[in-house]
Amino acid sequence: MDQLLRLNELSPADAEAEFLKCCGSAKWARDLAAARPFAGRAELLGKCDEISAGLKTEDWLEAFRAHPKIGENSAAKSQTTQEQGWSAQEQSGMQAASAELVSELANRNREYEARFGFIFIVCATGKSSGEMLAIINRRIHNDPQTELQVAVAEQRKITLLRLQKLLRTAQVS
Repeated sequence: MDQLLRLNELSPADAEAEFLKCCGSAKWARDLAAARPFAGRAELLGKCDEISAGLKTEDWLEAFRAHPKIGENSAAKSQTTQEQGWSAQEQSGMQAASAELVSELANRNREYEARFGFIFIVCATGKSSGEMLAIINRRIHNDPQTELQVAVAEQRKITLLRLQKLLRTAQVS
């Protein structure tokens, strides 16, 4: 069965659970589930963007908390097996990282979180560990409001990628 059709046919609670795999904001997932049925992928992706544009800071912070820190395997307790797999795939650039680089990134992660009050969010897909370290080293100098907007933009990229993965999934669970 086409995954979009399956998503359209799910109960509101089940659809919300599926959408939460893509973005950890309960409001985003609830609003997207309520916007169904979608006539096509373009409509779904457009509604995703529209809902994302209307989220408030607390919604984004909730979404950020659903992610493991870059270079860490421990994810949010609520993360499904599918989300854990997606996170591992997205952070695959960390697999070849030296222990020294992993340690340096962990230190920068702690500094970043202390400075901004949320974890470092980056769309890690296709990025090496060195690239991620360079990105956090640049971004840690942003002012808090600028950095929140950068993190939101990165979260939106992650959400879109995950929504596309969800649409390709052989079975929505």
